[in-house]
Amino acid sequence: LRAAAGDVVVTLDADLQNPPSEIPRLVAKVREGYDVVAGWRRHRRDPCSRRLASWLMNRLVGAATGHYLHDYGCMLRAYSRAVVDVIKQCPERHTFLPVLANTFARRVAEIEVSHADRQKGTSKYSWSKLWRLNLDLLTGISTLPLHWVSLGGLVLALLGLFFAVFLMVRRLIVGPEVEGVFTLFAILFFFVGAQIFAIGLIGEYLTRIYDEVRGRPQYIVRQILTHEPTGAAEPPAAASGHDE
Repeated sequence: LRAAAGDVVVTLDADLQNPPSEIPRLVAKVREGYDVVAGWRRHRRDPCSRRLASWLMNRLVGAATGHYLHDYGCMLRAYSRAVVDVIKQCPERHTFLPVLANTFARRVAEIEVSHADRQKGTSKYSWSKLWRLNLDLLTGISTLPLHWVSLGGLVLALLGLFFAVFLMVRRLIVGPEVEGVFTLFAILFFFVGAQIFAIGLIGEYLTRIYDEVRGRPQYIVRQILTHEPTGAAEPPAAASGHDE
């Protein structure tokens, strides 16, 4: 991206499963006023297991970012110059270009593109590499997993607290339970949930540091408008004679 100089920048995988003949369609869509145009491999020529994993990942990325697209894995995409210039200002190393571009885009479009069988070579992504890639993707584009941890710990602690209150009421009405096993469970749930919530709370503070380290632009200036006053008085003409 740093070497690209055109008004529209197109990315494409080197395996050519997405034919370059689709590029004019993406560029034409950008010309309509879209900042990002994403390809959608609706009829994808990949194994069923790979398509299922991609479908699940698309749902997770959409939930984590709030931008739902059919195919985040398709790298046949077109970006406007305005979005590319903002992306170049982001110094972060671990990022996912489609999600980062959607963050700064005002209008995002998605069009169907053709997808062919791989003609040469094999995919270098094993299942272990795909797992590490997707884990790095989720932790790099969103802090939502930390929010889930905090929420899960809070829910578990509240369940333990409610269970303890229930056991206290039951003790007053029915009597103590045998061997106090349920009381032990209530105490365990409460303290385990409190610990998980505390870990999530620490993570919330770490996300503040994380956001500062990424150094993303806080705002984007697309155009500067100036106003020239109308009807201003003309400056007085210079005197032609000499003062006495």
